[in-house]
Amino acid sequence: MIKMRYISALILSIIIGWLVWVTYAHFFDTAIPTLKIEGLKNDSYYCGDIQCLISSNKTGDISIWLDNQPLINKFKFKANQQEYPFVIPTKTIPNGQHQLKTELVDTTFNKNKALAEYVFYVDNRPLQAALIKPDTSYKVFQGRTLHMQLQTNKEIKSAVVKALANEYTCFPESKNSLIYECFIPISCEEQPNEYLFSVDITDNVGNTLHLDNKFQVVIYPFKKHTLQVNAEKIKKEEELGIDNKKFEETIKEISKNSPQKKLWRGAFCTPIDIERISCEFGTIRTTQHKGRYAHKALDVINTPKSVIWAPQDGIVVVKERFASGGNTVIIDHGWGIISLFCHLDDFANIAVNEKITKGNPIGTIGKTGYATGYHLHWEMRINNIPIDPMQWTKTTF
Repeated sequence: MIKMRYISALILSIIIGWLVWVTYAHFFDTAIPTLKIEGLKNDSYYCGDIQCLISSNKTGDISIWLDNQPLINKFKFKANQQEYPFVIPTKTIPNGQHQLKTELVDTTFNKNKALAEYVFYVDNRPLQAALIKPDTSYKVFQGRTLHMQLQTNKEIKSAVVKALANEYTCFPESKNSLIYECFIPISCEEQPNEYLFSVDITDNVGNTLHLDNKFQVVIYPFKKHTLQVNAEKIKKEEELGIDNKKFEETIKEISKNSPQKKLWRGAFCTPIDIERISCEFGTIRTTQHKGRYAHKALDVINTPKSVIWAPQDGIVVVKERFASGGNTVIIDHGWGIISLFCHLDDFANIAVNEKITKGNPIGTIGKTGYATGYHLHWEMRINNIPIDPMQWTKTTF
């Protein structure tokens, strides 16, 4: 008899405790419910029906709006359910940006609310793309740049050109443009021949497209030049500047870490008003110090100590003195495209990591480094491959 009373009292205390807890939870619970949607991510692209699963740690009413229009209105989310599947029918809504808003109001006296909002993009269009230039225009001299452009019917995720055993990323010609371009450097040593290239295009929902074409590398008649450099000057410059090995290592690192962003727009300009070109790009030069080598830059002349300016927008990444180049400035234009200026007499008021605008001064014409007279060594590289910078000043390029 005593045992039965004890059991009854225990059951009663449990029931009372449960009622107290339920009452407390209903009237005094202020915790915000958790609300999670699987199958949908912010700023992502989708095609076809999006299969979603909504979950929460509380019971309540769930409402979902798509572009401020009700998709689900106050669905009863039960205590033993915890998950609810639903579908976003993207084929019934326009391509482009959309917003999904979800709300759960729990069953407590305080009606605690949880909100979740997602911005996503719909793309049900088939992927289309074509090269802009006719096949006959894909000819390029040794030491120059092959400029490729393609047009798509929509914004894409990526386009990669494979040529000369390398890969080159395409990027929009300008903001929001559907014309994508890439610049392929042709080294001075590249053998004249006909080469194949391919373009692999992927849109934001995973559709792919493959284009094939060919281009021709044409032989260029590089000139020859013998130069006498004073041995004492070389020794002096090596004491004043950083060695050439460090110079090349620096450029390699800059090319590797170049911003994946186009920092310029339009044609480049020459960095000085050129009175004369003393050494053309690709000239086969012979010196006692370096032997026979290709001079992969332009040596240009104007009045000694006259101003040098940036040929295009970019970021100043080097302002330093090197043994060979003397006072040197390097500007990164993005996508592995850099401009180098050597033998400066003095630097302008610029700083490393500073943005610079086309036409801004960077220094003055000098003869520091391995220079026999006042001139500017003007160089450009793409992915650390030197190319003729004068080509980039042409409006037809």
